[in-house]
Amino acid sequence: MSTKSDVKEEKKNLNFIEQIVMGDVEKGLNGGRVQTRFPPEPNGYLHIGHAKAICLDFGIAERFGGKCNLRFDDTNPVKEDVEYVDSIQEDIKWLGYQWENIYYASDYFQQLYDLAIRFIKEGKAYVDEQSAEEIAKQKGTPTTPGTNSPYRDRSIEENLDLFERMSKGEFPDGSMILRAKIDMAHPNMHFRDPIMYRIITSHPHHRTGNQWKVYPMYDFAHGQSDYFEGVTHSLCTLEFEVHRPLYDYYIDQFATDEYRPKQREFNRLNITYTVMSKRKMLQLVQEGLVRGWDDPRMPTICGLRRRGYTPESIRSFINKIGYTKYEALNDVSLLEAAAREDLKPRATRVCAILDPIKLVITNYPEGTTEDLVMENNPDNETAGTRVVPFGREVYIERGDFREEADKDFYRLSPGGREVRLKGAYIIQATGCEKDAEGNVTTVYATYDPNTKSGTEGGNKKVKSTINWVDVNTSVEAEIRLYDRLFAVENPSAEEGDFRDLLNPESMKVITGARVEKSLADAKPGDKYQFLKIGYFNTDLDTKDGQLVFNRTVSLKG
Repeated sequence: MSTKSDVKEEKKNLNFIEQIVMGDVEKGLNGGRVQTRFPPEPNGYLHIGHAKAICLDFGIAERFGGKCNLRFDDTNPVKEDVEYVDSIQEDIKWLGYQWENIYYASDYFQQLYDLAIRFIKEGKAYVDEQSAEEIAKQKGTPTTPGTNSPYRDRSIEENLDLFERMSKGEFPDGSMILRAKIDMAHPNMHFRDPIMYRIITSHPHHRTGNQWKVYPMYDFAHGQSDYFEGVTHSLCTLEFEVHRPLYDYYIDQFATDEYRPKQREFNRLNITYTVMSKRKMLQLVQEGLVRGWDDPRMPTICGLRRRGYTPESIRSFINKIGYTKYEALNDVSLLEAAAREDLKPRATRVCAILDPIKLVITNYPEGTTEDLVMENNPDNETAGTRVVPFGREVYIERGDFREEADKDFYRLSPGGREVRLKGAYIIQATGCEKDAEGNVTTVYATYDPNTKSGTEGGNKKVKSTINWVDVNTSVEAEIRLYDRLFAVENPSAEEGDFRDLLNPESMKVITGARVEKSLADAKPGDKYQFLKIGYFNTDLDTKDGQLVFNRTVSLKG
């Protein structure tokens, strides 16, 4: 049995939204029920900012034994598409959540329309024929009152007739709107006769086709949809805080019982070196500045997934930054650190050579190969081992050899310096071969057969260990090294065209890399740590005979 002190301690561990919900449950608000919803507009792909809302909406429902529904805010057919509906569902499931029900704002089009008719009949709404520019001027400013529309005092009969004709498609797009009649001098500008409906005849709706010619605005549809569904806690980002009084106003005009959904707001997720604007991301995609919505440089959930981030790492990152009432710019390095923390115990550790040169061990028996047993992950006892072929010829990184080296270079160079091949033997370089341009093509070395890793002689200490892959069994691969998409920390705060701020070095493609034989059958989504290089993910472009790997994050921040 929980004591008061237990409850108090539990509350301390909750974020402020969770504390609000706990207080509401304790007071029996809305019968003590907890029901949330995640309400994306299907006009683009979800990004990591949406992931923060998903974690809160679904997490609140889980914590308090309630339910969370998925509701698509599909009130603008001009921008919406079934492609986005499908991708949103896929992303939510990938993050590890499952909705109770799927709803659409379009499920309530008839109820919303009937409610609009009721508003007109009660003298609370009117049809306006002013242009958008005229309405904007007429609204006034936060410090000066607006002025009434010349159409504000139309009769109820005329408003009903015009709105019904609007709904039949008798008027062109943009020629008329339905506005709530509230107060043009209200200090909250959202109360200055907000738009309830607009005409859209140029685009069929992805679910209702051409059935409707008028569509509700977000402020009119959102709260009512919450009410129709039985939502108890409508959780939004901070920009909707000033909309909350209007949210409550609309519901109060028709609600007949004590139940009320409660809107509360939390801070958005903003990350350095990227943009979260759907409009800007759409520009990047449409103009070919990225390779699509799932480009691994994008902050979209599908982009992060393709890059190699895990659901656990994203959820861990969101949990660490938390929820507040203050906007902040979060450093992307926190997200990268969450990825490293999650991948370290789960990613198989392998050797990959990005810039290979051949190393020939001249005293190793020709025609001989041996199988070396390597741990898949020393940090995970259950990860097991794999067999890595070793022979007379291997590939090493070009940067691991210097023909002439100073005293601070501890890797391979002629002159008697001993270096260990990872998991294999100690070798010494004896010379090299070059092409006509003076580039090293082949390094020659000798090995000490008594220094094999895992044997008594394998304990011999040397100052450097280098990676290698077997020439005859290694597999060619394409490696994509990703960096920050933008060259400036906060591109949204910069003046000028945001596209001019893109980082020209955000993607580097390396062809001709070599990876261990064990990666030959790597499947998209498989995760590896390339030793000394970073964490990598097998890309969707991988197919038979063509391996492609994306760098998720480097080994260190």
